[in-house]
Amino acid sequence: MRRRLRMLMGLSVMALVAAGCGGGGGEAGGGAAPPAGGGARADGVLKLGFVLPQTGQLAFLGPPQIQAARYAVSQINEAGGVLGKPIPDLVGGDEADQAAVAQQSADRVLASGVDAVIGAAASGMTLAIIDRVTGANVVQCSGSNTAPNLTDYNDNGYYVRTAPSDALQGPVLAETVVADGHSRVAIVARADDYGRGLAKATAQALEEAGATVALNETYDPNSQNFDALVQQVRGAQPNAVVLVSFEEGTQVLKGLIEAGMGPGSVGIYGADGLRSEELPQLVAPGNPAVLAGMKGTAPASADNPQFLTDLRSFAPELTEVQYAPQVFDCVNVIALAAESAKSDDPAVFKDKIVEVTRDGTKCTTFTECQRLLANGTDIDYDGVSGPLDFVPAGEPGTASIEVYTFNDQGALQSLRTVQSASAK
Repeated sequence: MRRRLRMLMGLSVMALVAAGCGGGGGEAGGGAAPPAGGGARADGVLKLGFVLPQTGQLAFLGPPQIQAARYAVSQINEAGGVLGKPIPDLVGGDEADQAAVAQQSADRVLASGVDAVIGAAASGMTLAIIDRVTGANVVQCSGSNTAPNLTDYNDNGYYVRTAPSDALQGPVLAETVVADGHSRVAIVARADDYGRGLAKATAQALEEAGATVALNETYDPNSQNFDALVQQVRGAQPNAVVLVSFEEGTQVLKGLIEAGMGPGSVGIYGADGLRSEELPQLVAPGNPAVLAGMKGTAPASADNPQFLTDLRSFAPELTEVQYAPQVFDCVNVIALAAESAKSDDPAVFKDKIVEVTRDGTKCTTFTECQRLLANGTDIDYDGVSGPLDFVPAGEPGTASIEVYTFNDQGALQSLRTVQSASAK
């Protein structure tokens, strides 16, 4: 997702990918030895935990993901649980958009003896904890990580994600720019795993389509002033600008408009981090037409209104549902892998994760899939976020990417959905 990220904590609907949900810095591994235990203490009970944003810049992404995980557990337990036993209450930790906090949370969750961890939401925060989690022989599944560098990460098969890589979104974003007749493009992106990854994929696809990438610049998302960045864009003399950002993108857009480079003068394109109904109001309060004509792309969830209705019945306080379908699918894939392996030991069921998402009899609920597995039938779980069809790296091999725009009234509209497939 397909998906919306809220721009500021407390505001609704900003989509990440995503995350692309790739925000956050964080060094891979975190520099500490993983705690002992985890799934090595397999006891027939599948135990799950999460490391998701409850505070910090991405706190708005926490509730939909946490509640989606809890909802999935409730559905599984109503069906009799995994291996005949209910999944206990989730053990939670805050990623907080800070590597040190995410690492401490991961340590606490792992110390509780979980078999799998849901999260982190941001790719940067996953890179801060992935060695801790997978190094403890515990499965990790994110529903919103989109950074391409996670595809080939050395995780021994313990890390998977239900969100598509930005390597699949970049070509669609580039195709959208070129199809609109633009041939000289400036790309500006957050200097983090999400920004660099999507910028690289987009630049490569633009050049393969014959366009000139006049500027490909990253910036510090914590900067208080983007004037120099705007001047770099202006100096490149592009006829289109691609902006890969989160909430700080509102300031960049204001600067571009003030410099005479708004959507009325050049093509302006965003990605999942700017897919927000609030964006025009944040950029120019009282002037909803300010971004008329701006376009962008974002991972699209399957059109599944019944799931969203059911989720909101389970968690009535939810306002944002971004990446909820993907996290719901994370929990189900893990549970079905354990059922298929007949074990809650991550070292055993991790090898079934890819298998339960492809090349079998299609099923769409835990109950349906569990029944097939009990009869010795190979399954192909199609989730509430859409068909997963994992590639060997443990991520979707195809993705539905939405192309969106803002109309003259400032309303966010979906133009079309494009299928994008991995070369792997």
